[in-house]
Amino acid sequence: MIDVIDLKKNYGRLEVLKGINISVKEGEKVAVVGPSGSGKSTFLRCLNCMEDPTDGSIIFQGVNIADMKVDINVHRRHMGMVFQQFNLFNNKTVIGNIMLAPLHIKLHELRMKKLKNILIKVGNIFAKEKAPLVEINTTRVQIKAEVRENALRLLKRIGLEEKAETYPSTLSGGQKQRIAIIRALAMNPKVILFDEPTSALDPEMVGEVLDLIKQLADEGMTMVIVTHEMGFAREVATRVLFMDGGQILEENTPDEFFSNPQNPRAREFLSKVL
Repeated sequence: MIDVIDLKKNYGRLEVLKGINISVKEGEKVAVVGPSGSGKSTFLRCLNCMEDPTDGSIIFQGVNIADMKVDINVHRRHMGMVFQQFNLFNNKTVIGNIMLAPLHIKLHELRMKKLKNILIKVGNIFAKEKAPLVEINTTRVQIKAEVRENALRLLKRIGLEEKAETYPSTLSGGQKQRIAIIRALAMNPKVILFDEPTSALDPEMVGEVLDLIKQLADEGMTMVIVTHEMGFAREVATRVLFMDGGQILEENTPDEFFSNPQNPRAREFLSKVL
């Protein structure tokens, strides 16, 4: 699903990523661990080109999304992102946050179909053979109703349907992060990237967020998770990557990585965090 080839990222003279090579298959849950400053979050942000790579390729569903000629927004629709700080819009209600991206995309697609039909009609005036119009079988009102229904379904899934019309500022950190996760799900992504999803939470709220991520993992969602929750990584991940100094120093199954790390730096890291 994702093939990362010799990915590099520099900020001026500072090399943050020094040639990352990794493949993520459909259904995998890849945990990325390592010390602060090792390049984990930069790697994740490069995966969906929130940061432009300095060099290398990111092949997502057969397309090199690191190519500047590619419309990255089209491909981001299939790659959800969950941030440390939730990134909810405080001026929109909970349901407004969840509806925002899918509603924008579906309405844009409707506008493009209508525009195409106008162009076809103009062309047909001068054409001997009339081109068929693009079929439009929905309206703005129907689209908004469908998107809202899906958002309510997702809220019900996490038991927060009663919060639909409230604003994010009234929610706990755990509630905000769970809403951020289902906001990503509202786009029906092929993969979700998690950037330390529990790091901004109080300890008592961590469990409810990890439980939701575990549910998604059990359902087969492809995930790349930057995390400092070692127990979670061991339980949920199908593969663990250890990063330090902008490089992947070790890659293994959770059992092997946590019980018998091969890289000396990985052994040192685990001795301090376990």
